[in-house]
Amino acid sequence: MSTLSTLQFIEQAQPNWHRAVLKVGSSLLANSEDGLSPRHALGLAQFVSASLAAGKEVVIVSSGAVAVGRAILHRKAEAGVALAERQALAALGQAELIGLWQRFFERPVAQVLLTHDDLRNRRRYLNARSILQELLRLGTLPIINENDTVSVDELKLGDNDNLAAVVAALIDADALFIATDIDGFYTANPRTDKDARPIDAVESLTPEMFAMAGGAGTAGGTGGMRTKLEAADKATAAGIETCLFNGTSPDALRLLLLGKFRGTRFRPAQNRLAARKYWLRNVPVESGGIIVDAGAARALMDKGASLLPGGVSTAKGDFRRGDMVEVVLSDDSGQRCIARGVSQYSAMEIRRIARCHSREIDSILGYNYGENIVHRDDLVLL
Repeated sequence: MSTLSTLQFIEQAQPNWHRAVLKVGSSLLANSEDGLSPRHALGLAQFVSASLAAGKEVVIVSSGAVAVGRAILHRKAEAGVALAERQALAALGQAELIGLWQRFFERPVAQVLLTHDDLRNRRRYLNARSILQELLRLGTLPIINENDTVSVDELKLGDNDNLAAVVAALIDADALFIATDIDGFYTANPRTDKDARPIDAVESLTPEMFAMAGGAGTAGGTGGMRTKLEAADKATAAGIETCLFNGTSPDALRLLLLGKFRGTRFRPAQNRLAARKYWLRNVPVESGGIIVDAGAARALMDKGASLLPGGVSTAKGDFRRGDMVEVVLSDDSGQRCIARGVSQYSAMEIRRIARCHSREIDSILGYNYGENIVHRDDLVLL
């Protein structure tokens, strides 16, 4: 990659890992003019093959379906393309994308398409987790992509970087490798700023670092440095070391085969969140929320208690039982979100039993799902 900045990243050892997620961006696999290219994918596949031969486990999160679809129809990448067209292009390109990966490996690859809904719903989240773990047990190589054909929110955000971070937590990975077309994270855009300095290691991401990030790097890709930082932030919060490197660099790919790494290393948080608490903290919430008083807030924050109906003022929105919702403290200073969790009752049911004792739930509703509105095991403080 040619940049105006000439400063180089240092060579360092890879994290100690047994199971990893490798995220590969669109710019490494395809463009809208020529379609798929094995040029950069081959080096990444050699890294995966060597890792598998060493008894390690790898899951690939692969972008590129939309770019391949464009090439099939001989369309150029354009800004502001209608969502339906992008979804159609993704459907066209997905089969060829999986075919590209399969040609590199003797073992079977398994396509897994995920949406935000799969990660928001606890039952479907756990089902996805079980399937991926079973695919690894069977010796297959899972290839994951956002289900662009049906996922409105994800296509709008262009967020396979964050998807990779969530998948890494989903499968209890030790490391997340993000392959892109830039050498790593710099203090500024190295393509335009000759004074941009490489950042070899990040102990903790700060608002200033996010401010350094720009938008999408290529016409064919939808991710940019900011989404990579967001992904690193999520992964490290779950105790997963994250490595950002240049997948177009022969030298960087050669080092991977030697157990080394050149790029930016994001170190994990000191205290690893439990997998369930991580899920509660990061999956999207439904609109609305559960409004609580100061007494309930103290019980949640100081005593680690469950949320009972007696401390609930009301519920806003139209969420259902089992949805992820915010818990909002309402007092003289206003309203602020203090927690999020899985509600055992719908918004309509909560409005009926608010301010009541738990033993009254059955007589008011004619049934009950337990004494808690949100159980402490299903709740995380913010």
